[in-house]
Amino acid sequence: MTHKEILQKVDHTLLVQTATWKEIQQVCDDALFYNTASVCIPPCYVKRAREYVGNRMKVCTVIGFPNGSHTTDTKVYEARNALENGADELDMVINIGALKEKNYTYVENEIKALKNAAGNHILKVIIETCLLNEEEKIEMCRCVTNAKADFIKTSTGFSTGGATFGDIELFRKYVGEKVHIKASGGIRSFEDAEKYIMLGASRLGTSRLVEIEKTRGAAEKQ
Repeated sequence: MTHKEILQKVDHTLLVQTATWKEIQQVCDDALFYNTASVCIPPCYVKRAREYVGNRMKVCTVIGFPNGSHTTDTKVYEARNALENGADELDMVINIGALKEKNYTYVENEIKALKNAAGNHILKVIIETCLLNEEEKIEMCRCVTNAKADFIKTSTGFSTGGATFGDIELFRKYVGEKVHIKASGGIRSFEDAEKYIMLGASRLGTSRLVEIEKTRGAAEKQ
């Protein structure tokens, strides 16, 4: 795959606590220039980003981020508020504690509530794979499928680890046919990005690939 084709599958991301509006603007500019799938930014910047990019770029934001321990009602409000502010896509974090207690009904119902709030907008479900065992990952494939979410996503990038090739292979084996896969966290090269895509990921959450491409472009101009 070409770098251009890979970048078209990237949610160009900036979610650090220190992110300023000037930095978000730069992320938006880079996403537009490299034609990424979306920009993934904090909820507080969604309205300004929508006004800034208009209809030229999809705006993605996060719900219950990064720990997932918000109440379901809070997550639903966050989702509705984000959509009112102009978000196109939502990446929600599951309640990991509920999953650890094997309260699968709670986890699945929460995802359903968020998908109901999202409507026709894309909902991606972050399960934080680095904190889960294989049984829990497989159970989450089932919950995400049953809840009719659009994507299962590996990681927030704020925990102990990010995406792995093994997790993408596991998702592909156990998730429903209509559920897409997003690999996120620790994707640092185009070679790794291409392998994630070949294994079944149709979205990649990263900022690194755009940075690499910008550096390469600058070097070529010298």
